[in-house]
Amino acid sequence: MKRPYRKIIHIDMDAFYASVEQLDHPELRGRPIAVGRGEGRSVVATASYEARAFGVHSAMPSFKAKALCPELVFVRPRMERYRQVSESVRAIFRRYTELVEPISIDEAFLDVSEGRLSGPEAAAAIKQDIRRELHLVASAGVSFNKFLAKVASDWNKPDGFFVIRPEDAVEFIAALPIEDFWGVGPVTATKMREAGIETGADLRKWSLGALVQVFGAAGESCYRFSRGIDERPVTPVHVRRSVGSETTLESNAVTLEEVLRELEPVELSLMRRLARSGFLGSTLTLKLKLPDFRGVTRSKSLGHPLQSPQEIRRLTRELAAEVRLPAAGVRLVGLSVSRGDRDEQLEAGASQLELGLSEGGSEPAP
Repeated sequence: MKRPYRKIIHIDMDAFYASVEQLDHPELRGRPIAVGRGEGRSVVATASYEARAFGVHSAMPSFKAKALCPELVFVRPRMERYRQVSESVRAIFRRYTELVEPISIDEAFLDVSEGRLSGPEAAAAIKQDIRRELHLVASAGVSFNKFLAKVASDWNKPDGFFVIRPEDAVEFIAALPIEDFWGVGPVTATKMREAGIETGADLRKWSLGALVQVFGAAGESCYRFSRGIDERPVTPVHVRRSVGSETTLESNAVTLEEVLRELEPVELSLMRRLARSGFLGSTLTLKLKLPDFRGVTRSKSLGHPLQSPQEIRRLTRELAAEVRLPAAGVRLVGLSVSRGDRDEQLEAGASQLELGLSEGGSEPAP
């Protein structure tokens, strides 16, 4: 007997940070706004749809965004407020199913297979609840697996609603541009197009072995996705593997002393996040980005969880000293603590983090 199709929904909040700012500040409604510092070498976290009409988008340097849209209003991010609203959105999700898998602060997968409503009915009801109760807009995609639900939610943004039914999937995927396949970034997309792969139909012409040989893991996933196969379940709980913090510098740090000085507030931010989350990991990673955007990382693992500010500071200095700084310096510095399987065992008997930080301290916005 054939197993019934799952009912998977992907919900994506439209221009989430910007929409929350316009909700809280009526004077910003209808105006092009960007969430970010808007100065120096900062970047846009997200932009309202009024700003996107000018070509402004997330991760764009602030100076370029201002050039595209001289009337652009920059608003400082308020992460605590966004998290508060995000939890209200997730509370709405949980009315319809306990199988909710957050991907980020503003999007999630839901499995409503056991619910009384059809997938499209549940998605429409969730969108309506979010609009009526929170005065925000979400886009929804509905299908029988996570890959197609994610594609569907992007299809008619903003305020999108799109359903990909099993009987329509093969034809839909055949026409899907390669850039829309999950896991295909700009570099892989360029490589695929050079190989003559432009759509899902082109992908199906390749064998699994050939795709893996040329494109690695992306080739394997694309082989399955091009055939509408995605067995990944909606998993409500993720084991967090790392906690980090980073900052883009106003001007390049060119000496070790300058790098260490720029890392001090990053260390503080990292330790606050560790304390707040109760996260335990034994590996510290230093991340530096050069002016040409190449990245440099150095890591060091200990046999116990990193729990003290003094230990993190000592390891930070050791890792920074290992890097041969180029004459042009570095434009970004970052730190993260990560965990492996052994850390899962260590955590079981470990006490709460004792980082010497007050619970009431404010967490710097990323």
